[in-house]
Amino acid sequence: MQVLITDDLSPRGLEVLRQNPNIHLTLQPRIAAEELLKVIDEYDALIVRSATKVTAEVIQAGKRLKVIGRAGVGVDNVDVEAATAQGVVVMNTPTGNTITTAEHTISLLLALAKHVPQAAASLQARRWEKGKFLNVELYNKTLGIIGLGRIGSEVAKRAKGFAMRVIAYDPFIATEVASRIGVELVDLDEVYRQADFVTIHVPLGPDTHHMISRETIGLMKRGVRIINCARGGVVDEEALYEALVSGHVAGAACDVFEKEPATASPLFSLESFIGTPHLGAATAEAQDNVAVAISQQVADFLTTGVIRNSVNTPSIEPEILAKIRPYLTLAEKLGRLNSQLAEGRFREIRIEYTGEVASFDTSPLTASVVKGVLDPIISSTINIVNALPFARQRGIRVVESKSTEEEDYASLISVIIQTDRGQHLAAGTLFSRREPRVVRIDEFSLEAVPEGYLLIFSNLDVPGVIGKIGTLLGQSQVNIAGMVLGREKPGGQAVSVVNVDSPIPTPVLDQIRRMPNIVYAKVVKV
Repeated sequence: MQVLITDDLSPRGLEVLRQNPNIHLTLQPRIAAEELLKVIDEYDALIVRSATKVTAEVIQAGKRLKVIGRAGVGVDNVDVEAATAQGVVVMNTPTGNTITTAEHTISLLLALAKHVPQAAASLQARRWEKGKFLNVELYNKTLGIIGLGRIGSEVAKRAKGFAMRVIAYDPFIATEVASRIGVELVDLDEVYRQADFVTIHVPLGPDTHHMISRETIGLMKRGVRIINCARGGVVDEEALYEALVSGHVAGAACDVFEKEPATASPLFSLESFIGTPHLGAATAEAQDNVAVAISQQVADFLTTGVIRNSVNTPSIEPEILAKIRPYLTLAEKLGRLNSQLAEGRFREIRIEYTGEVASFDTSPLTASVVKGVLDPIISSTINIVNALPFARQRGIRVVESKSTEEEDYASLISVIIQTDRGQHLAAGTLFSRREPRVVRIDEFSLEAVPEGYLLIFSNLDVPGVIGKIGTLLGQSQVNIAGMVLGREKPGGQAVSVVNVDSPIPTPVLDQIRRMPNIVYAKVVKV
């Protein structure tokens, strides 16, 4: 088996591959994109870190390509959809940099409180400015954590060592789980209002892009300090700059930026800002961990067919996979859609299989549903292998039921999410045994194509609502690709699903929500 590595990888990882007699290793670090396109068809596996961009073109050119290994958590540089369409397994290493990123967050927390970089720079400039750098204690201060997953939980444990009060927002964590590590779960607005320090540990997605904005910073207490070691786009850097200049935010520290490499941000001119060049995973231990892990995973897959930490493929036999693959796609899309519609703290995910689909081994389908539910929040760390353990760790019950009796459809998958604010349902089937369709949202029947960006809104069934929304989208240069609607009765309540070709800007979505007769409006990405 031919394995190509195009980014720098720890020698310990290389040794794992070199010791396998069935693998021939080629190293081409920093290969040009054009050259990669020329040679990729010679290889069975490609291992990268973050520098190499594995585009759809590269994947399509890789006629022999069976697996792509990412030495790290994020797979932003890999076109996972193209890989899935090509039948290429994409693997990552979700746990390799947890500790080092948590430690870097704590380092920035301390640096913010104690003005360490600024004071060191002042002294190196031959100035003794002891009175200038009045610092604050962490003792008895409130740390607000947004996202209490692996890294957020490790940050919380370390912050408790400084006798900080730790509060957190994470709708995927049960209260009992948070309590075990001494964390109080609160609503997101309460994190903003109560925290002296705010640290962010969420993936970047439509719901988290610029979640730290002018509006949310305005909810925070004056003198708050903000740390971001997650993803750059989570913070609106322009809004953060303004808040630092005004003094509303006393200090901020970022290890990640919206555009990287970042060398010319206005933030760099402020003494109240601390920046590091994406060092969260930059320790020898973390690099060794991810290199060894991905090398072993790729070697095992190539030589024995074992799949671990795949972000796009279940661990099931190929002949069975061929039969249920369309249902896997449907299941994940239903989970992802319903997750973005549901509101509140998740308590239970219930999956009901009806008709022909109930005769299959539904365990991979259930895992796909749960992956879809968790994906919008946890993103690249979730896959079909670890989705169920993630749900259990967060105190979310997963229940499935089966009935082979056919009702309205030959096969139907219903996903019901129970939260502390109510119950939400999305059901779907396959048309022509391969094309996913959403056929029910809560009590409304319809036939929607779950693809790309969807505007889903509920309204009172009165004339003019849909026309006004269509006009607004047109004026905003948002093209409508398709639309379906369902209603309970004439003049009652209705729901519409609008397929659009591009994301809907937040101000436009806010305008839709303010329209008369609108019950709710959301944009989801499936």
